[in-house]
Amino acid sequence: MGEKLVVQNRRARHDYFILEKVEAGIELRGSEVKSLRAGHMTLKDSYAEVRGGEMFLVGAHIGSYEKANIYDHEPERPRRLLLHKREIIKLGAKVAEKGLTLVPLRVYFKQGRAKVELGLCKGKHTVDKRDAIRERDVAREAERAMRDLRRK
Repeated sequence: MGEKLVVQNRRARHDYFILEKVEAGIELRGSEVKSLRAGHMTLKDSYAEVRGGEMFLVGAHIGSYEKANIYDHEPERPRRLLLHKREIIKLGAKVAEKGLTLVPLRVYFKQGRAKVELGLCKGKHTVDKRDAIRERDVAREAERAMRDLRRK
């Protein structure tokens, strides 16, 4: 069984340098799982933080499930991430020491379980963003030129 992508945070790749990636499970309620399977999730302005020895996903919006009636969930509640204690300690130390951020890059289902891919990220400055856009445009132009040469 493969992976089923729910949502991807494209903005994170634009705004941050991704230094390291970590996969974590998400603790969800029933209606949240149903909403995720329907693709009702937004990662805009979300991040992960360590609170009291546990890691939480903060600011992620999981839309309400229309058939959940009174048992529906709160859309933007902090959700606990499932990691080993040593991973939480290691990531928490890096975030505190170096001023890095844990940003969710994508959420997906792997073997029926909801997973989030966290990126240990360092913020880009405006100049870095411009450089990335310039590099992408140059690569696109080169690809276009190669395609035109192959056609002739």
